[in-house]
Amino acid sequence: MPAPSSIEPLRVGVVGLGFAGTTALDAFRSLPGVEVVALAGQEQARLEELGASRDVPNLHHDWEDLVARDDLDVVSIGVPNHLHHPIAIAALGSGKHVFCEKPLAPTGALAQEMVDAARAANRVLEIAFNHRRRADVQYLRRYLDEHDIGRIYHARSSWRRRVGIPGLGSWFTNRQMAGGGPMVDLGPHMLDIALHLMDEPRVTSVSAVAYEELGRAGRGGRTGSTTTGGTRTFEVEDFASALLRLDTGGSIHLETSWASYSADEEDIAVELLGATGGVRLFVRDYATDDTIRIYGDVAGAPVVTAPTVHVPAGHHLAVIEEFVATVRSGSWANAYGDYALHRSRVIDAVYRSAEERREVEVV
Repeated sequence: MPAPSSIEPLRVGVVGLGFAGTTALDAFRSLPGVEVVALAGQEQARLEELGASRDVPNLHHDWEDLVARDDLDVVSIGVPNHLHHPIAIAALGSGKHVFCEKPLAPTGALAQEMVDAARAANRVLEIAFNHRRRADVQYLRRYLDEHDIGRIYHARSSWRRRVGIPGLGSWFTNRQMAGGGPMVDLGPHMLDIALHLMDEPRVTSVSAVAYEELGRAGRGGRTGSTTTGGTRTFEVEDFASALLRLDTGGSIHLETSWASYSADEEDIAVELLGATGGVRLFVRDYATDDTIRIYGDVAGAPVVTAPTVHVPAGHHLAVIEEFVATVRSGSWANAYGDYALHRSRVIDAVYRSAEERREVEVV
């Protein structure tokens, strides 16, 4: 399939009817020159409702039927983690570009197969790391490009919830379907932001711990979700913490929590410690303002700066816009998902380290 020109419509099929699938569906539909021509999902009422309200002409119960269509340029994947791999492999094998929700796959080995398939087919494989497109994260990236804070020797990156387990009885708490708990759910975003701001160092080894104290006892469920009973037991962690060593000699402390007896607010935080300065992103309850602090010295005295940066909605749209631009560029050699593969390998190492109670190397 040749690279579509800027005047040819880019034809998209979306798999998934939940939040991720619907968000991608709406984002693709909002872009000029993009047509969503097919939608797949197993909840029939929801499928028909989305098809009608979003004017999608072709509806499929099974993703296999959507991927088999010969009138698609792109397949967008927004389904439970264990389905990312088979859908992507089939789509790439049939010559389609793939936009996939994070994580790339439940394991690093499966993620490697996806990247290998993208390279073999010479098709774009992009992952929905939308949080790095937040206006405050982008501000910090520009600030670090323009200001020297010395060698960044350590970072702290975390996403913590007081109460926020997605729910027993759902695929989120089933190890085979999800691959893990908050470390595979929230961890990829926090690892991605930290590595992005640090100019993409490689993680070389990991020492980690993981716990399932609250979820195993049926506590910590998000309001309105099922936290007892259900069709599946709680098989994943609800808290994980890891020390990551970098090839630069630096380090990252990565922490994720679905539930813990701690601060009431849900918060996202990234802090970089440099030899001559530091920066911090702190987002409480999805705040859109006052999320950045910059630390330094002026005339020998400590100074804290709080830039005014508003964070509008639309991070998911931004990553899809970049994906569409990459597909249309025809330059796909560096767009096979390798950076996302490294993040999956790191998450793999976190779980292996926690299980084996030792430091492990990232392969």
